[in-house]
Amino acid sequence: MTGQVSTMKGKGGSALNRITAMGLLITLGIVFGDIGTSPLYVMKAITGVNPGFDTDYVVGAVSCVIWTLTLQTTVKYVLIALRADNKGEGGILALYSLVKRLPVKWLYLVGAIGASTLIADGVITPAITVTSAIEGLRLVEPSVPVVPIVVVIICGIFLMQQAGTGQIGKFFGPFMLIWFTMLGVLGVCSIGEYSGIFRAFNPWYAVKLLIDYPGWFFILGAVFLCTTGAEALYSDLGHCGRLNISVSWIFVKIMLILNYLGQGAWIITHHSDAEMVNPFYGIMPGWFTIVGVIMSTGAAIIASQALLSGSFTIFSEAINLNFYPKLKIKYPSSEKGQLYIPAVNWTLLAGCLLTVAIFRNSSHMEAAYGLAITVTMLMTTILLTFYLRHRGVSRWICGAFLTVFALIEGVFFAANLMKFTHGGWFTMLIAGLVAAVMIGWRNSTRIRNTCIEYKNLGDYTGVICDIKKDREIPQYASNVIYFSRSGNENLIESKLIYSIINKQPKRADHYWIIHIENLDAPDTLEYSVKVIVPQTIYFVTLRLGFRVEPKVSVYLRQIVEDLVAEGSLDLVSTYPSLRKRGIPGNFRFIILHRIFSPSSSCHRRSSWLLRLHEWLRKLGISDQTSMGLDTSVVTLETVPLILNTTPSRRIIRSDSETVDDIPK
Repeated sequence: MTGQVSTMKGKGGSALNRITAMGLLITLGIVFGDIGTSPLYVMKAITGVNPGFDTDYVVGAVSCVIWTLTLQTTVKYVLIALRADNKGEGGILALYSLVKRLPVKWLYLVGAIGASTLIADGVITPAITVTSAIEGLRLVEPSVPVVPIVVVIICGIFLMQQAGTGQIGKFFGPFMLIWFTMLGVLGVCSIGEYSGIFRAFNPWYAVKLLIDYPGWFFILGAVFLCTTGAEALYSDLGHCGRLNISVSWIFVKIMLILNYLGQGAWIITHHSDAEMVNPFYGIMPGWFTIVGVIMSTGAAIIASQALLSGSFTIFSEAINLNFYPKLKIKYPSSEKGQLYIPAVNWTLLAGCLLTVAIFRNSSHMEAAYGLAITVTMLMTTILLTFYLRHRGVSRWICGAFLTVFALIEGVFFAANLMKFTHGGWFTMLIAGLVAAVMIGWRNSTRIRNTCIEYKNLGDYTGVICDIKKDREIPQYASNVIYFSRSGNENLIESKLIYSIINKQPKRADHYWIIHIENLDAPDTLEYSVKVIVPQTIYFVTLRLGFRVEPKVSVYLRQIVEDLVAEGSLDLVSTYPSLRKRGIPGNFRFIILHRIFSPSSSCHRRSSWLLRLHEWLRKLGISDQTSMGLDTSVVTLETVPLILNTTPSRRIIRSDSETVDDIPK
C-alpha cells in the first residue's frame, strides 16, 4: 500500500522550464550577484599587480577578462554545466549525486573538496564585496572609517537571514537590473576616452600579455576574479531554471564587458590616477560617486545574500549525502527552496568578521580571494567529465573537455597559488577544515553502518504478538515507533528486536517501524506502508527530498489518518475507560543511539574514525530534533556498537573441578 503525504512541486515549478519577463527579473536578483559585483575589484587588482603598466598591458588584461568570461562562464557553466541538473537542482553536490553510484570510489573526495572550497569562498566574498563598495566613500571623505561601517553592514546581512528574504528578495531583481544597466552605461561613457580598447576582443592581445610579461601568473590571479561567481550561477539552477539563467546571462555579460572596457579606457588615459583610485569609481562623474557607493553597497548585500543562501543549500545537501552531521534547519518563508541553518549562519559571520579583522582592506583581501574557488571549479570539471561520459558522450569529447578546462583552471590555480602566503592560506585553511569534517564524517558513518547486524523480522512477529497480549507486562504505550536504517521490511536491526523483546519487554497495541529514505530529488515527499501483522506491526517508508523539512511527527499523523480512513488501523485506545469514549491511544518514539564500545577489537584506523564520529556528532543536533519530534514523547536508548575485525582470545577455565566432580 502506498500513499503520498504531500506534494511540494510549488506553483512556480513549471515556470522554471519557460522564459518569462518575471523569471528573467528574478534570475537577475538571485543568480548574478557574485559575478555582477566583480567589476568592483577586478581591474583594481590587475593594475595593482603591475603599477608600471602600459597600454598593451591594459588591453591584454581586458582581453583576458573577456575571454575568461567567454570560455569559463559562458561555455563551461552556461552551455554545459547547466544541463547537468539533478531534477532541476544544480551545484557541485547535486552534480556529485548524479555520479556517486559510478564504480569510482574516490569521487566522494572530489565532491567533498569542491563543496568545502565553495564554502570558503562564501566566507570571504561578503567581506571583499562590501569593503570594496564602502571604500568608494574615501573619494568623497578620505577619513571615512571603512572597517566599522563594513562590520555593521556584514552583521546586518547575517542578522537578516533569520527572518528570510522572501519579501526583500522581490526587490533584488529590479535593483540588479538597475545595477547592470548602470555598469553598462558607465562603461559606454568611458570607452570614448580610448576607443582602442576594443582591440581587447582579439584574443591575441591576451596571449601577447602572457608572453611579454614575466609576472603573468600574478596577472592571471587577478583576472580570475572576474569569473568567481560562475560556480554560484550553477548552484542557483534550482531557483531559476536553465533557460532563464542562459538568457539573462546574455544581458549580464554584455553589461559586464562594457564596464570592463570602460575601466580599461579610463586606466589608459588616467595612468597616474589609476594607482590611487579604484577604476570602478574612476569612471563615474564626481557628482555620481555617492550614488555609485550606495548602488555598490546594495549589490554587495545582494551578492552576499545569494552566497549565504547557496551555503545553506550546500550544507543541507551535504547532510542528506552523509557528508555532515545533522544540523537544525529552519524554513523562514514559504518561498520554494528557502532555508536557514543557524549554525552555518553564525559560523560564516564569524569567518567574515575575522576576514575583515585580518585583512582590513579590499586590496589585501584580493590576495586571499580566488584560490579556493579555482579548486571548486577543477572539482566541477572532473565531475562533469564523469557525468558526460555516463550520459553517453564519446570518450574523445569527454577527454577534450577535461583537457581544455583542466588546463585553463590548472593555470588559474597555479596563478592563484602564488598568492598563498599573501592570504590564500586563509581560505584554504577554512576549506581544509570543512573538507576534513565532511570526509571524516562520511567514512566513519560508512564504517558504523557496516557494523549493524540485521535479523529477519518474520522470526520474531510471533513473540511480539504474544507480548502485545501479555497483560502481565505493563503497557509501554499504545503505539511504539522505532526508526530503522533498513529499507527492507523483512530485515530489521538486531538491537531494535532486542529493545522490544529483551531489554524491557514493550507491550503496545501497535508497533511502527519507520525507515527514512533521503532522496537526491529536491522536493519529493511520499510514503509507503507494509502491514507486517494486521493491527499490530507496520513498516513505513518515508521518501524525503533534500529540500523537504523532516517533520516526522506531522507526516506520521497524516499516515495514521489515511490508515484509519481505509480501515487498516484501529487507533482507539485499548484501555476500557478510554475506549468507550473513543479516545485514541498515545504514541512514543524510541531512538536507538549506538555508542562505540571500548570492548571493540578492530584496526586502529576504524577505531580512530569511530571515535571521531562520536566527537563530530557534537557539531550537529540530536536525532529527535533533526526529525522534528516532540521530545516529550521520545525515549533515547543507548546501545553498544561493537566492532570485531581482529581475532580475540577466549577465556579459559583454569580450575580442575568440573560440575560432576563437585560433592553432592
